[in-house]
Amino acid sequence: MKNIKRGLLILWCCAQVGSVWAQAVGVAAKVNGVEISNFRLERHFADYLLAQGRSVGAIRSPNVYKRLKTEALEQLIDKELLWQEAQKRGLNVDPARVQTALKKLKAAFGSPENFARRLAQEGFDEASYTDYLGQELAAMMMLEALTPVSAPLAAEVDRLYQLNMKQFERPEQIQARHILLNVSSASDKESVAEVRQQIIGLQQQLNQGADFAALARRYSQDSTAQQGGLLDNFQRGDMVPSFETAAFALLPGAVSEPILTQYGWHLIKLEQRHPAVSMPEQEAKALIKRQLATEQVTQARAEALTRLRSDSELVVLSR
Repeated sequence: MKNIKRGLLILWCCAQVGSVWAQAVGVAAKVNGVEISNFRLERHFADYLLAQGRSVGAIRSPNVYKRLKTEALEQLIDKELLWQEAQKRGLNVDPARVQTALKKLKAAFGSPENFARRLAQEGFDEASYTDYLGQELAAMMMLEALTPVSAPLAAEVDRLYQLNMKQFERPEQIQARHILLNVSSASDKESVAEVRQQIIGLQQQLNQGADFAALARRYSQDSTAQQGGLLDNFQRGDMVPSFETAAFALLPGAVSEPILTQYGWHLIKLEQRHPAVSMPEQEAKALIKRQLATEQVTQARAEALTRLRSDSELVVLSR
């Protein structure tokens, strides 16, 4: 529903910045002699920001504002080029398709009154917006016609799968809790032994039925103390060797003997073990195929728009 509303070029956010309307006079660009007014740019700019989850009032940096405004203008120029090309080729949108799209937009606003009110805020009436919507649909159809792409070759999909098989595998992982009592690297043997006795004391409490998470919250000197010592899932190679070896040797629910690392003395409790998994080959190849198709479409569209621009007369007056 939200995406449908965005398609209406909402100017609601522009009400926060009154100066926008003062600037919406004059011409932003000319495309083969056809003017793109500043007013038209402001309407499209609002929609461009909303599509990115932004609003005019939230932009604090003048450089960011200028960059986004330029991007919106470039997009608007592309739309005008596509519309003009559609006219040249006699590409017409089925009126029934336009009416279907219009009906969906009306439904998104809950009532005809809300829809009409929003159109008026944007400088449209239903007739002019219907014309505009037809142009938008024609531009989209023209872009599709200019960028026919074939399905990715099976051989290329196979090749990329073989090269990236590791990317579709997740090695064995575990989740654990730990209690850490710090030992400085400069500590002498007596200090290390003293801290070891403290961690043994906590081990004895666990053996008597104490809750590991509760002890971690009370005594652990690690940043995970507030989470009861809970660590994120990790795999072999993520932790220091002595800690990792002890953790992976445990069964779920078991607690390790005191383990010394460069950080201090640890007690480790294994919460759960996640075995290694691999994405099925067919699923992985389907993912590669979709990515290749997306890349081909993106490249083809960029090339088509570049050709249209090179064959056109463009004058940009607003930067």
